[in-house]
Amino acid sequence: MRWLWLLFFSVASLACVRAEAPVRLALEDALAAVERVNVNVLLSREGFQQAVEVANVQRADLLPSVGASVQQRRSESPVITRTSKTAGTPTNRSDARLTASLALLSPQQIAQYRAAQVGVEVAQWDVQQTIQTILATAAQTFFTHLRNVKRIDVLDANVRRGRELLALARNQVAAGVATQIDITRAESQLAVAEQARLQQATVVYESELRLKRLLDLDAALPLELADFTVRRSEEAPFQGGAERTLFERRADYLRARRQLDQTTEALRAVRWERFGALSLTGDYGLANSEVFARRDEAAWSAGVALSVPVFDGQRIRSGERQTRSQLRSQEFRVRQLELQIASEVRLAHQDARSRHAQVGVAEKSLALSLEELQLAQRRFEQGVADNREIVDAQNRLALASDNLNEAIYQYNLSRVELARTRGDVRVILSERE
Repeated sequence: MRWLWLLFFSVASLACVRAEAPVRLALEDALAAVERVNVNVLLSREGFQQAVEVANVQRADLLPSVGASVQQRRSESPVITRTSKTAGTPTNRSDARLTASLALLSPQQIAQYRAAQVGVEVAQWDVQQTIQTILATAAQTFFTHLRNVKRIDVLDANVRRGRELLALARNQVAAGVATQIDITRAESQLAVAEQARLQQATVVYESELRLKRLLDLDAALPLELADFTVRRSEEAPFQGGAERTLFERRADYLRARRQLDQTTEALRAVRWERFGALSLTGDYGLANSEVFARRDEAAWSAGVALSVPVFDGQRIRSGERQTRSQLRSQEFRVRQLELQIASEVRLAHQDARSRHAQVGVAEKSLALSLEELQLAQRRFEQGVADNREIVDAQNRLALASDNLNEAIYQYNLSRVELARTRGDVRVILSERE
């Protein structure tokens, strides 16, 4: 019996260990997940499905409509004259009919259906635009959390150097080549480093929760990011007019253009409303006194109807003016979007070039700060100076390390923004070093 309990506790312990194992998340995993679970993406897809059904409803108006009905009636109608009133005789009537109608020519409905079809394309590009926006947000959030985690390593290095400085100061005091103030200065330096480390732990926790919320992950689930190093490459000088070639890759621009086409079709539908509609109607059925009675009599009818608006109180003209205004407004939006895309592409290109250069400067500054610290430590160990130079050098090294981490982070963000302005955030995955 004892071995059964041991097996039970072993399995339970193994399950707990597996439950607490951190989830390793790569950038490609984050981009794939956010496209599946983000509420904005899901809502945009529902909007696309609704647009498809709206087009189906408009198409149904152009197809034949057939219905069936069965009716049993009993009625009595008295005969009333000025001099007498005679009670009527109750009568029964049963009808079973098939009715059908078909719009032979309806320019307005045809234009409305075309507008609904374009609306489906608009909704489809709206989905793509939403996906690109969410992908950019996911990549930025991923790199933000990765930056915060790497800053923990920078601060740990600061704490380690602070402890080494404190040990060195104590040794120098014991050797008689330093004073107590050097120990106090080293302890103060270590306390500042430890405090910064504790504060950064909260920043990491906050960015981790933000990433989990974006990816619809359990907040209590341990998370570990896979490192993603963006390949460093300097962009070629921007060529004037190159942004024009990017318009057809931008989902927001294509969406705006299709909205313009949709409004054009809506204007055509309003204009064609003046021409009326030509339709064909008919029905066929059986009539008798009661349902399922023998010797039913056939009953049918057929007809063609033409309806043309004669006077509508200026409704069609007002609708046309309103739609023309909407068309002009959409043209303004398209033009403004062209200017916005041109500015975004140029700015993202310039920012990527600048961030690439800043990483090089930050690396050089880090190397110089490390050399300065080594020289200051040598002078203190030789007893020719106190440890103030080491404290200053450590502070500059900590700042240089943090600046390099921030420069790499900003460069990564610039590459994400450049990929977004070029039409597809997923391109950042091909830039892995």
